[in-house]
Amino acid sequence: MSHSAEPLPMTARRSGPLRGEARIPGDKSISHRALILGALSVGETHITGLLEGQDVLDTAKAMQAFGAQIERLGIGEWKVNGVGVGGFAEPEGVIDCGNSGTGVRLIMGAMATTPISATFTGDASLSRRPMGRVTDPLELFGCEVTAREGKRLPVTIKGAADPVPVRYKTPVASAQIKSAVLLAGLNAPGQTVVIESEPTRDHTERMLAGFGATITTEITDEGRVITLTGRPELKPQPVAVPRDPSSAAFPVAAALIVPGSEIRVPGVSRNPTRDGLYVTLVEMGADITFENQREEGGEPVADLLVRHSALKGVTVPAERAASMIDEFPILSVIACFAEGMTVMQGVHELRVKESDRIAAMEDGLIANGAKVTSTEDSMTVEGTGGLTGGATAATHIDHRIAMSFLVAGLASQQPISVDDGSPIATSFPDFLPLMQALGAEIA
Repeated sequence: MSHSAEPLPMTARRSGPLRGEARIPGDKSISHRALILGALSVGETHITGLLEGQDVLDTAKAMQAFGAQIERLGIGEWKVNGVGVGGFAEPEGVIDCGNSGTGVRLIMGAMATTPISATFTGDASLSRRPMGRVTDPLELFGCEVTAREGKRLPVTIKGAADPVPVRYKTPVASAQIKSAVLLAGLNAPGQTVVIESEPTRDHTERMLAGFGATITTEITDEGRVITLTGRPELKPQPVAVPRDPSSAAFPVAAALIVPGSEIRVPGVSRNPTRDGLYVTLVEMGADITFENQREEGGEPVADLLVRHSALKGVTVPAERAASMIDEFPILSVIACFAEGMTVMQGVHELRVKESDRIAAMEDGLIANGAKVTSTEDSMTVEGTGGLTGGATAATHIDHRIAMSFLVAGLASQQPISVDDGSPIATSFPDFLPLMQALGAEIA
């Protein structure tokens, strides 16, 4: 299952109680950053728990193209011998980032202040996504950008020979924009400052500090002000990647909606900038116990014990959206099995993800018997405690859409199919065997 595979239809059927342990793959966001910062360090970075999905593998290939030496030692275990800040070599070929918006935007930032040129491309889905939100601030450093109409891929960046530091306020809540600017700021003299009015996932800040960069975060009247001192010598670090809370959302959701279920999900990241779904689920009445709370690799983690629950609709405030932006598709499924209205606010970013996720979920859920309405910035599901099912949902080359509808089919009255399950490999290559081992009827 790769982003270049032939369409792979899948069907999920009403299942008996789900039981067992769901060992989720490593966090995708942290895996991307571990490879990139390892490549920007001098010496060897050892990574364990790396997500070996297609998105992350494409980032590993890109780091090799820029001159880093990367070797897979075993399952999830990798080493990166980096070239240092400003040490990227000009790649010989085009950098293909597949389906990964995170990968392409962070890599653009990492090379934009080095005097080399690189051309970036991706699959059909990624090529529709806007890149101007990242290339615009990168041009402030002094790089030159050439792009297709609408500032879409393919994009060629001629890195700045004499970069200048930047002070930039993000126009939307986006960890990708923030991270691209910070990574560009590594090879700019002086201090690069990013201001965000709403906090977004902070893996880049945590990891930069871990690798030895001088970086501070201050809450002011302007918002969250992150200041990075440029031209550090990053020191290689062992990185233990925690399990991905966005991937964990799918077996967690399945256990909540399939009667009689009880599963354990060990070692899931509880980073507060990624925890919005779990806060929301508890508000809905979800029976989730957070056990053995601890810190691993600079990230808070916990073991989750999840049982089938009677859920009620809630309103998710806009200020929580950034901390759960990837989880709204599966939340919209869970909301169908709750009683009452679930209102999701501040979700405009979903319009420009791998697909228009609001439209994709609304269309697919309505086809399967749900009552859903939306605006540009909100989505409302009228929960009735169940879902009829019986229809095929279009995934639009989007892994989270595919997994969301397959989870829905496990508790719907009739089976639910997706037109293409192959994109799931980008973030959760073991999704199918993991869910089947819990008792899910998906094929």
